[in-house]
Amino acid sequence: MAESYSRSRWTNGLFTLPYLLVFSALLVFPLGWSIWLSLHKVDLFGPGRFVGLANYARVLSDPIFLQALWNTIVFVALSVPALVALGLFLALALNRTTRLTAFLRGVFFSSSVLSVTIVTLLWRFVFIPGDGLLAVVMRQIGIEPANFLSTSGWSLFAVGVATVWWCLGLPMMLFLAALQQIPDDLYEAAALDNASPWRVLVKITLPSIARTIMLVAVIQIVLQFQLFGQAQLMTKGGPNGTSRPLVMYIYETGFVRWDVGKGAAASQFLFLIILCAALIQYVVSMRKQES
Repeated sequence: MAESYSRSRWTNGLFTLPYLLVFSALLVFPLGWSIWLSLHKVDLFGPGRFVGLANYARVLSDPIFLQALWNTIVFVALSVPALVALGLFLALALNRTTRLTAFLRGVFFSSSVLSVTIVTLLWRFVFIPGDGLLAVVMRQIGIEPANFLSTSGWSLFAVGVATVWWCLGLPMMLFLAALQQIPDDLYEAAALDNASPWRVLVKITLPSIARTIMLVAVIQIVLQFQLFGQAQLMTKGGPNGTSRPLVMYIYETGFVRWDVGKGAAASQFLFLIILCAALIQYVVSMRKQES
């Protein structure tokens, strides 16, 4: 009997084998290879030599890396709350069963299916100095427009606006799905108690979708820490690196300057940041399940 159970378990395990092979080929092996590269002084044209943690020390002492890390942190700190707040606002506003709301859902979600090239091209027409849409509008109201794509402080803001517009559809749809899972009995009880809309929002709606809010926040943190295409195509990291994100630093280090070991070490710092965000979400969700 025990032998039959063991054989059945191994047979069932074969169904996971294709996934495990793909997972190992696309995630486990590249991660292990990246760690190996980070411990070696290596380029794309030689075998390299073992240097231990020297690449990590070089990365941490590089002011360009520290600037790129700070740019990424600022970008995430500004874009993620905006995505969560705007996504929740749109979900609350469109949580109706009418043709108009269905149409508007499609309109707001449509930007998410565009490629990064199309998104950046559209927003370059908005932010481009002189004849850009924003410059024309600002002149019409008597304000001298700034050069948003090549001015320190504004360049990262322009990338952030384009990113929020591009990524807003996913948070909205996740919040809509969560809102539609709230039992109608709760709202009926609140209506019998003559609860105000604000009290219903604070006491019923937000607590009911708290896990979804945390999930959306973590997903967006992970995604926005990987910022690359928008900054590369809109500002090229300028001016003076003020809009260079961490992934662009890794790309320039490994594939422009051919310092693959240093680039791999920098990528491990990015991996640790994303891993910490995922662990925070896991710990918070486990605590809520226990409570």
